[in-house]
Amino acid sequence: MVDTEPLWGVATYELSERLGRRLSAEKREETVGGSFANTLRVCAEWAGLSVAQLDYNHHCSWMFGRMAELFTGSLVTNPGVREVLASLKQAGVPMLVTTNTERVLADRCIDTVGRAFFVGSVTGDEVDNPKPAPDMYLKAASMVGQDPADCLVFEDSWTGMSAAAAAGCAVLGLAETVPDGVHRFDPERLVGADAADVASWFADARRTRDAR
Repeated sequence: MVDTEPLWGVATYELSERLGRRLSAEKREETVGGSFANTLRVCAEWAGLSVAQLDYNHHCSWMFGRMAELFTGSLVTNPGVREVLASLKQAGVPMLVTTNTERVLADRCIDTVGRAFFVGSVTGDEVDNPKPAPDMYLKAASMVGQDPADCLVFEDSWTGMSAAAAAGCAVLGLAETVPDGVHRFDPERLVGADAADVASWFADARRTRDAR
């Protein structure tokens, strides 16, 4: 809904430099869509360190502080998102946000999009195992009393798509490459779309999932 990944990239590269060695572009890809714990592990190992050698809370505090700085004045909702959400809300479809971002930062993104669209949200610090584990999607489905198999997920990272698929959801993957069972989806199709279009996309995603 909000493209924060370039901002996470800035902070992740800076974190790796603080630990002694700037990540390569390939290693940076291993952090996309993941939790901070995963990002710190990747950066530490790249610098020849172990997470056990580091002050986790110190680096976590730095990362979230830096992201708060980068978020200021930079958060913009992607084209078509608000209109689709408004149509779904009018149709009575319950919607939730699920993100590996921790609550302190996630709320800023949710507010940018429009908190009133959603009946709830689940963040990375509110489950035992963040994405790519399915916990977040299982919790979100339970919050609205639904079977995950009857839930549609929009995801743009491999980590998120894998998590949603593992939970048994129908998944639209907003990426060039998607995991097995995930229906590849062009995000430009969101522009001008409404709840009826989403219902059609849901059917496509379920067929792709069930054919896995």
